[in-house]
Amino acid sequence: MTITAEEAKAIFPDEVVTHAKTRLINVPGLDKPVAFITIDNGLDHTRPSTFGPQSLVSLGAAFDEAHAAGPAAIAVTGKPFIFAVGADLTAVEQATDRSQGVTIGKLGHDVFKKFTDSDIPTFAFVNGAVMGGGLELALSCHYRTLASNAAAIALPEVFLGLFPGWGGTQLLPNLIGANDAVTVIFENALNQNKMLKPADALKLGIADVLFDSADYLEQSLLWLSGVVRGEITVPRKEIDRGEAWDAAVARAKAIVHGKTKGAAPGAEKALELLELARSNDLESGYTAETEGLADLVMSDELRAGLYSFNLVQKRAKRPAGAPDKSLARKVTKVGVVGAGLMASQMALLFIRRLHVPVVLTDIDQARVDKGVGYVHAEIDKLAGKSRISPDEANRLKALVSGSLDKAAFADADFVIEAVFEDLAVKQQVFAEVEEHVSPEAILATNTSSLSITDMASKLKHPERVVGFHFFNPVAVMPLLEIVRAEQTDDATLATAFAVGKQLKKSSVLVKDAPAFVVNRLLTRFMGEVIKSVDEGTSFEVADKATEPLGLPMSPMILLQLVGSAVALHVSETMHGAFPDRFSVSENMKKFVAAGKGAVWQWDSSGNQTVDPEVQALWEFGDTPLTGDEVKNRALEALAEEIRIMLDEGVVAEAQDIDLCMLLGAGWPFWLGGITPYLDRTGISEKVTGKRFLAPGVASVPA
Repeated sequence: MTITAEEAKAIFPDEVVTHAKTRLINVPGLDKPVAFITIDNGLDHTRPSTFGPQSLVSLGAAFDEAHAAGPAAIAVTGKPFIFAVGADLTAVEQATDRSQGVTIGKLGHDVFKKFTDSDIPTFAFVNGAVMGGGLELALSCHYRTLASNAAAIALPEVFLGLFPGWGGTQLLPNLIGANDAVTVIFENALNQNKMLKPADALKLGIADVLFDSADYLEQSLLWLSGVVRGEITVPRKEIDRGEAWDAAVARAKAIVHGKTKGAAPGAEKALELLELARSNDLESGYTAETEGLADLVMSDELRAGLYSFNLVQKRAKRPAGAPDKSLARKVTKVGVVGAGLMASQMALLFIRRLHVPVVLTDIDQARVDKGVGYVHAEIDKLAGKSRISPDEANRLKALVSGSLDKAAFADADFVIEAVFEDLAVKQQVFAEVEEHVSPEAILATNTSSLSITDMASKLKHPERVVGFHFFNPVAVMPLLEIVRAEQTDDATLATAFAVGKQLKKSSVLVKDAPAFVVNRLLTRFMGEVIKSVDEGTSFEVADKATEPLGLPMSPMILLQLVGSAVALHVSETMHGAFPDRFSVSENMKKFVAAGKGAVWQWDSSGNQTVDPEVQALWEFGDTPLTGDEVKNRALEALAEEIRIMLDEGVVAEAQDIDLCMLLGAGWPFWLGGITPYLDRTGISEKVTGKRFLAPGVASVPA
């Protein structure tokens, strides 16, 4: 496809253009120069280079100029620390008809294919982060070198609700084999967008050679010279297109079904394209990618995925309602009240991210020792995996200590409690801590459902109390709900947000309302599913009812993960606050009283059945629902609860609800969190009389 720069600009006038510039350089051992193309959007490494229509036209022109010079080889590299991170997704968001999707897909293929079809050897010098379309450009070249400090290597498209659409589904399996391609395209992408390390990329065969970053380009050019002169031969894998390919496709289908339950069109299309790649016919493969991309561009699922991406990449970095960061106080020491698992996880995170002393307290020495021991053991594990050096491990371990006396908090600037979920206990803890700390020290609580205002009500300085709600496991889950109580002042809130940022968490400001956002919505959602079982729906039907949403786990598995006692406690708290909408299941009370934590049991073959003891203790009604009825009831309850929460001002906007569900509950990008799905299925209007988001915000423009 040939289009001019002016035509490209008309497609996407607001594009941040990545310019490609060609220069000729002489390399030892070669009679002719190397044509060296640099791709750079003119911004620093915090704004990685991407490809929109104008960027692709620029790259195509740079290649033509390079080829016309008749060089010994053509090499392409990026700006410092960045090769390129893929398509400019804003161009996809702005597409208003299918033909624009075809144009974007075909333009990328045609430009990248110049590097593949070139009669002059082409090299990608992957000098830094490379994802999506950036990796597809590298795969389109004949050879690839990789810098040892490249920070992120991935094909993340399936995670976003897309698929690698500029050659990735065709080139990668034919380079490294179908099974390894499944790992990169499906398994890593659907495992919270896991990145490859440079050594992994080399081992897989994505990169041909790895060079240290200090003299990366010089080493890459010398290696290029050796390849061109025939002194270096790059081995390529023999690709098994028979049984091994069949097995890889089967594995990909199992991963996709397990993670998405068929709810993500991008993943389904990627499966089709993987099968098509078996023939290694790039022309037909690229045509199928382009047509598939055009279809996806005009789907609400993809628009919801891009909406999710923007929430996580942009809104999460600028939390709505956060006070001016200049008000934040410095934190030089942290106190943790409690030394159980959650408290110990928090202590480890504070030490690793803040590099300040952290002191744990508890009611007896054995618990304190266990908490400190947990932190030490986890640091040793990190050192054992070479994720930190032995020196750093020793420094980190020296930062954690334990004490039975809360006077150890005297010089702490930030004290967080993680004790039993009981208001009176937490009030007492804060009263004891306040006797020892300065009036400016922040008192934070990790409560999941209790009132922060009530917790602070008996203190001399209630204005320095803030909710700081982590999700389990603390090190993994990215969300932090920061809760403003009635008297929390701006300095306290600003400090909480500053600490959250240092901890590398995405923070959302939440009003002091029962169970805040994630737990409130999950409790309402789960409550409707449990109620359907109480009424007579089988566990099997109820648990599978929400499968079409592609949630990370079914309701009964979530119950097992959260813990039945915790789930019951939260439902009782919510029933106390909102008795008309949140019920407490008598069956759940018996379930917890019997010491049961799981509905399901599995035999040695992995077959899942209901625990007969659970089946026996549960009293079923005589009005069972179908799976669709259970799903619709749960979703309608969510829509009602979200509208009430927005009317109450629990968060600033529906976008914050979605951000919380994405990052705190792991709900998928293609749902957009939840409100885009409720909008596109008509549930929002049926239940509340209106949409949560304007048409086109997380859906195809009307």
